[in-house]
Amino acid sequence: MKKKSIQDAVIAAWENEKMNIHPFKLLLRGMSLFYRLAILVRNILFDTGLLRQKKVPCRVVGVGNITVGGTGKTPMVIYLANLLNSKGFRPVVLSRGYRGKTKAPINIVSDGRRILMKPEDCGDEPALIAKRLPGIPVLTGPRRALTAGVAIEQFGADVLVLDDAFQYRQLARDVDVVLLDADRPLGNGWVLPAGPLREPGSSLKRADLIIRTGLGDRVTAISTTTPQYRARHQAVALIDGASGRELPLQSLLGRRVCAFAGIAKPGAFKQILAGLGARTVAFLPFPDHHDYSREDIREIQNRARQEQADTIVTTEKDGVKLNRFHMFLEEVDFLQVEMVFQGGEDEFIASLMDKLGQAQ
Repeated sequence: MKKKSIQDAVIAAWENEKMNIHPFKLLLRGMSLFYRLAILVRNILFDTGLLRQKKVPCRVVGVGNITVGGTGKTPMVIYLANLLNSKGFRPVVLSRGYRGKTKAPINIVSDGRRILMKPEDCGDEPALIAKRLPGIPVLTGPRRALTAGVAIEQFGADVLVLDDAFQYRQLARDVDVVLLDADRPLGNGWVLPAGPLREPGSSLKRADLIIRTGLGDRVTAISTTTPQYRARHQAVALIDGASGRELPLQSLLGRRVCAFAGIAKPGAFKQILAGLGARTVAFLPFPDHHDYSREDIREIQNRARQEQADTIVTTEKDGVKLNRFHMFLEEVDFLQVEMVFQGGEDEFIASLMDKLGQAQ
């Protein structure tokens, strides 16, 4: 597999309590104190109005988290956009377009009728969102206060769904939905780079609705008065890579699977496969948002042959980046997952609609 990177070393330091007096971990903690101070000052400036938020003439729902990756923001964005559409709203999804090669300030990934950009240009997550939301426009751009204007003027949006937006405070929201890992909601308690927190846990006071995610049964308590709900990633379909045809999930039962994933928490994908009865005989984790090369594809194929795998399976998010490997698509299936509430969904929807009804 790939050589360990600085990122791998940093993540290992987050998890290893035995390294508490290790020079590398002490260096990270020193850097973390400066980052924490910068975040606190920035939040104070927004909270006091010294830094202004742009207000737009429509409702705005933000989806985000306070830790780096892996809490299910993309499935929640898809869930919310579909929900709002079903309630009679005209939603448009705004994404930052992380890791997309196109650097234009405004990019129309989907106009609601057609997908207009390739995943490598717009980013894998906006590409997946556009694929899963036919009829709903998806835009990317680093300044969502700017793309919001296009969404309203060109597409008639009356509600904007902002992906990965909790730290993006330049645009005012009516509702902030924050996703937290059920077991380790605040990671190791340190902000970047000594821990996975993007900002201190005290920032959760800005959240309107909190959703605890993750596959485990343990839910670690946090100190907050914000309403909390529980949801999980749940496999809903297996998609044939070449044809796009939906296959029954039962087709994985007892099968020897070679799996690979370039997501924040690849272990969760492996756990979902196990829950479907698949026998994962080879598992290749890649970095989050990984751009696959022909060398990577050959490595996956070789491992599948070595382990005599019956099939190769990856995530739907990884699948959107494989279109240029036409022959490989004949060998691979994509696992489609959705965010499913574990009770309390009606209450969550009622609360969300109430907050949106009070807007403006």
